[in-house]
Amino acid sequence: MSTDTESRRRRPTIDSQDSPWDQDHRGGHLHGSMCDRLCVASLPSELRDACTPPLSPSLLSRPGVYTPKCPSTHTRLGAHASDDVWEDATNKTTIRAENEVEANKLANNYRFGFRKWKSHVTERPFEDRSDVVKELYSELNVIKPHTGHLITCGNVVYVLLFGWWVSLVYLLVSILMFITIIGVPYGKMCWKLSWYFLWPFGKSIQELGGGVGRCCGRFPHCEAIPEDVEDNEDASPILLPSPTEEPIPDLLHGPPQHKPYWHRVGTYVWLLLGYPLLAVVHSLACLISWLLVFTIPVAKMNARTLASILLMPPENLSVSTCSKRKPQGCETRALLCCYHAVNWYYYKYTVDGINVFAVNLLPLVIVSLVIGYVDKGNQFASSEVKFATAVGSIIPLSYYIGMGIASISAQSNFAVGAVVNATFGSITEMTFYITALLRGHRAGNACLQEIVKSALTGTLLGCILFIPGICMIIGGLRHREQRFNSRSAGVSSALLFISVGGVFAPTLFSKAYGNLVCDNCTNSTGGNTTSGSFVCRNCHYDLSENNYTLFHSHIQPLVYTVSFLLPVAYIIGLIFTLKTHSHIYDIHVGEGEVTGHHGAVVHWSRWRALAILIIATLLMSACADVTTEHIQPILSQPNISQYFIGVTVLAMVPEIPEIVNGIQFALQNNISLSLEVGSCIAVQVCMLQIPLLVLFNAFYDVGFVLIFCDLHLWASIFSVVLVNYIFMDGKSDYFQGTALVVVYLILLASYFFAPSPAGC
Repeated sequence: MSTDTESRRRRPTIDSQDSPWDQDHRGGHLHGSMCDRLCVASLPSELRDACTPPLSPSLLSRPGVYTPKCPSTHTRLGAHASDDVWEDATNKTTIRAENEVEANKLANNYRFGFRKWKSHVTERPFEDRSDVVKELYSELNVIKPHTGHLITCGNVVYVLLFGWWVSLVYLLVSILMFITIIGVPYGKMCWKLSWYFLWPFGKSIQELGGGVGRCCGRFPHCEAIPEDVEDNEDASPILLPSPTEEPIPDLLHGPPQHKPYWHRVGTYVWLLLGYPLLAVVHSLACLISWLLVFTIPVAKMNARTLASILLMPPENLSVSTCSKRKPQGCETRALLCCYHAVNWYYYKYTVDGINVFAVNLLPLVIVSLVIGYVDKGNQFASSEVKFATAVGSIIPLSYYIGMGIASISAQSNFAVGAVVNATFGSITEMTFYITALLRGHRAGNACLQEIVKSALTGTLLGCILFIPGICMIIGGLRHREQRFNSRSAGVSSALLFISVGGVFAPTLFSKAYGNLVCDNCTNSTGGNTTSGSFVCRNCHYDLSENNYTLFHSHIQPLVYTVSFLLPVAYIIGLIFTLKTHSHIYDIHVGEGEVTGHHGAVVHWSRWRALAILIIATLLMSACADVTTEHIQPILSQPNISQYFIGVTVLAMVPEIPEIVNGIQFALQNNISLSLEVGSCIAVQVCMLQIPLLVLFNAFYDVGFVLIFCDLHLWASIFSVVLVNYIFMDGKSDYFQGTALVVVYLILLASYFFAPSPAGC
């Protein structure tokens, strides 16, 4: 036993530490050949010799000629480099992934017309994750060395939000148990836990072993020796006997203590009087801390206490300081040990591959549908509340749709992935647009048609100004200057020019040949009503039945022609970028970095992803219906322009998952994908979504006319020109990003102060 204990303490730490490139949260990406040299150079001499075949200086000095096979470090590199590792030295994009599915997903990110997705669609080996990520998934049942300060802002916030009232409830339950006399042991336990939950940091709750009586009789002094996480990843650390003491018999398999525990009267008094109240308290604290995301350690602490600690015999629980050491002898097991209540890296936390924010927002969908369809008379919630919850529920549904598209595309061939992206890629926006047009047509409300046009324009402006701009700012602050493939950006820019030119061609045509009609005209001179100057309001181009010839004989055929040519241009762009000129992107999968499809454990299978896609689409349709039903009170606000509501809330809320993906790409120094995120959506809006709306209106007339107001026209044209100028040199920094964001905010200010559409 002594030898075994010493071997645990002195075990080499090579396998337990992440390599420098393994720390993906720092955003470090290494050149493939440099990784190979560092892989060997960073190993000790005895492990360096284990690389096969033997290395020669000539091979090491020739990048790309030789790829060493390292026992553990090189394998770990392949697993972690899946976070979009690329090479910019020769404009070659080298993808490295731990399995074939991830490699397909990463390759799809660089394909034109495919949704860009950052999150993994397969499970990553836990042992290969960085220490920061491992800490997120710890169960708080391991006593680890801690050298930092325990008095932090997050821990103080815990005391203010949770600690004082949880401790107070424990104190009241303790008094109650003392009053019952028979529950005195539980009263003592609650007294200890009251002080523990007031400030649990640096303290531990431990379970004494099954043979505690015999153990502590023979060894009156006990000591807790923390074990390495990798010594026992699935179990809590055990207090090992000292090398100077004689071995202890196998007490873990001694007689169970559960039978005497359940035969006690005090146990049932505790379960009837004390445990229910504490269960409510811990459940409430667990729910609140989980919804706050960054306080998930508090949620884990409350859940573990509720499910395990409070159901144990009180004499088997011990509260002590984590760093406290005593002479050895007894066997104990750590149940709870927490050092920090807040961890800012919990934005990376996932549940079955789903980001924790999407998980927390999913109940909002149910709440939105319940209050939207059950409370028809607005007795329990106003129209404003229903509108806000319905719009907010679009965010998680957009995430699930994106995850489903990425999962199916990664597990399928190119043709299936292209069909899925074309079918479901714009389903979020199209669902809202069609629902709004149908409701406006049935109610005879022309304002909803203008809201749809504002949302289309807002999506276009946000995707070509705000998304690239915010990604440039965040990426530039971290990486100073970032480079991207100017040739691929040029293709997207050309498609943007074609898109905007085609979409706004009917608007320019109507302004050139239409009749300007003005209402509410008054003579400013006060003289003859037939002469002098006039002041008019509500001026617009007449496209009604009174101007039948212009609209039906000229403008409408132009709209149909443009709606046919734009998808054709989109298909030509697909063929150009994916087939005939795919070398522009030059995507290359690193040799030896993909282990194969059989080793991948996907989060969502193809059928599961398809089912989630269909369900999310149906829920999206229902939420869009609730949104359009209760939008009128929002539009009736006198101080807010209806244009502003369309170009901000209705346009950008569905794109929040895309914004997050773009920011994550920028943080990893992959600004190329960040720019493609916005460009891809903007091109799809003009070349797919608008032609589909025109096609829908042709079969079911809802009054949708492809004529935009002047503000939409000039804002879109100016934005496309500015973006093309920014993308010319193939470099980006935070200053260029600031320029794009400032222009976007100026345009939003213009929409905010603009008068609402005529007749609304």
